[in-house]
Amino acid sequence: MKKIISSGALLAAVVACLPAQAQKAEPVRVVKAGTGKKIDVYVGKQLFTSFLYPDSLEKPVLYPLRAADGNVVTRGFPLQPKAGDPTDHPHHIGLWFNYENVNGLDFWNNSYAIPKEKKNAYGWIKTDRILTTSSGPTGVLAYHANWTNQANEVLLEETTRFEFSGTGRARTIDRVTTLKAVVPVTFNDAKDGLLGLRLAHELQMPSTQDQKFTDSKGIVTVVKAGTDHVPNGSYLTSAGKRGNDAWSTRGVWCKVFGKMGADSVSIAIIDHPGNPNYPTFWHARGYGLFAANPLGEKVFTEGKSAKNLRLEKGESATFRYRILIDDGSKTLSSHQLDEEAAAFAKKKYGQ
Repeated sequence: MKKIISSGALLAAVVACLPAQAQKAEPVRVVKAGTGKKIDVYVGKQLFTSFLYPDSLEKPVLYPLRAADGNVVTRGFPLQPKAGDPTDHPHHIGLWFNYENVNGLDFWNNSYAIPKEKKNAYGWIKTDRILTTSSGPTGVLAYHANWTNQANEVLLEETTRFEFSGTGRARTIDRVTTLKAVVPVTFNDAKDGLLGLRLAHELQMPSTQDQKFTDSKGIVTVVKAGTDHVPNGSYLTSAGKRGNDAWSTRGVWCKVFGKMGADSVSIAIIDHPGNPNYPTFWHARGYGLFAANPLGEKVFTEGKSAKNLRLEKGESATFRYRILIDDGSKTLSSHQLDEEAAAFAKKKYGQ
């Protein structure tokens, strides 16, 4: 006897297999939140994320990020700690963009945890004005910021434009950041950069051993092994690298995926062919750091080659990334992500 499938169930099955961009878009609202330095982004009636740029943070961030089903896919610590959250790397907040070595200044590792007497070795990204906020089928937020040293001397001017969109099962962020040199600037080849995201506890990879990581100043951070059996994530790159093997390899895209509740949740970062040193290297760690770093070539190739990006005064570099958050009964396939990457590659952005 043949099983009869209703038209509604068939449609739902077909829609679930479509790439995120092919599904029906929901309206996006980008609105100022209260009196603080915070802008909220809604997809449909649901809060998706907030842009935070208070003076208390050493950089602006999108925090937290939510999947369409409401699951928070970024770590809560240190701003809103949750039970079970790892407390390593307090500079890992939501989604951010900075770098470990700009003319010797460390923008990446700066946080409240750095003692005052050592702060002069670190850099700040200070958002001084919001350029655009608009709502519609795509929400837009653009801002201007200065990359400064402790004396408030500006090295780089940053102009960033976010485009937010979403459907019933997906959330998409297109980020375009242009850095213009106010003085001659070198991005010295380093491990920690450039677009970073700290994952929720569930999307970490399971680990039974403590891990030690050392930054460029010799500061050692210990990431404790998990004992609660909550982490169940893994990585996959466009080149077919899986799990821990994704780290230090190149790829057009990389996704992390795992179960959160009943849903399969994935976060993909997609590189753009207009970016420096395309395709990017993936600084993707099992403990929950998910980053695209095209400028850490010496570390990732074990010294076989290097990438020290130099900008003379007045010169600029532009970086373009797509972040795709998806949830449903199945994770996005490699074929679907290849299609997303192809569509993103065709999108034209200013230099």
